[in-house]
Amino acid sequence: MDRPQVPPGLQRQMEGPSFLGPSSLAKVVQLSEASELDSWRPDLAIVGAPWDDSTTYRPGARFGPRAVRTANYQRAQWHLDLEVAPLEELTLVDYGDAVCPPGLVEEAHRAIRERVGEVAQRGVIPIVLGGDHSITLPSATAVAEAVGPGRLGVVHFDAHADTAPSSFGNPLSHGTPMRRLVESGAVPGRNFVQVGLRGYWPPREVFEWMRAQGMRWHLMQEVWERGISEVVRRAIAEALDGPELVYLSVDIDVLDPGFAPGTGTPEPGGMSPVDLLRAIRQVALGTEVVAMDVVEVAPAYDWAEVTAQNANRCVLELVSAIAAKRRQGRALGGSEASLQDH
Repeated sequence: MDRPQVPPGLQRQMEGPSFLGPSSLAKVVQLSEASELDSWRPDLAIVGAPWDDSTTYRPGARFGPRAVRTANYQRAQWHLDLEVAPLEELTLVDYGDAVCPPGLVEEAHRAIRERVGEVAQRGVIPIVLGGDHSITLPSATAVAEAVGPGRLGVVHFDAHADTAPSSFGNPLSHGTPMRRLVESGAVPGRNFVQVGLRGYWPPREVFEWMRAQGMRWHLMQEVWERGISEVVRRAIAEALDGPELVYLSVDIDVLDPGFAPGTGTPEPGGMSPVDLLRAIRQVALGTEVVAMDVVEVAPAYDWAEVTAQNANRCVLELVSAIAAKRRQGRALGGSEASLQDH
């Protein structure tokens, strides 16, 4: 079955500069219905999760999906390091937003789970734009349901562990989703790996709970001492100690606030964009990533769109790495080692 054709007038807008045409990420085709996923048969699909009523401090991440989508002023034509044209190698579509009614956390999470599930159940890779980090609970649950029990490990970049039992009495806070995922069995604790933790939260008893579940983590001190490449190598091995597939979760506050001021809970002493982008590339080249989320972009606190730009490039880095692997799989004599050298 042939894919639908984009109308010529819209195609001209999509090929024009960034300020013309649709506000989808990278100006890709926008879809709204599950039947359109069947017609287009994309490789990856953007899903917005505009929910931030689970925040504890600075709100505003509900506006994150829109900001991240539009924060690219260069078309994703050619990745200089990987030498690939990602949007020619792969079909990326924008599947719009989950309908998240303000103030109704269960309904919002249900909508996210259903929207992400429509993508993942078709073997399409969902890239979910938050929203606060509570959206990882419904998103990763939907992906785990689609791929089957015990097959999913998580590599999680964040300043905060997000494993509290509750936050100010809210069990569905953005400080609790990783605990809920482990408790539900969606992801085995021993295959939940965190990179970039730092600062003054959570307290000791939460880390004791994490240790009891077999969770693994790599503090920013270790990143500083060993280097990001070695830390990510270890994180991949831990996440795939049993499972075959990876869910990648990126809280933009893993970056130092100098690079990501537009976020709800900034924590000084974080990663740089150059290290985060190459870490995402390393995970994507070295594993089978079946889903990704990028969360906690709060545009109201941003400056010169720097946070949204970095989040946008996190998405494009994943897409480009997957495109490079796809191209390599078709090339005679290619080797994964040659790609990982990038």
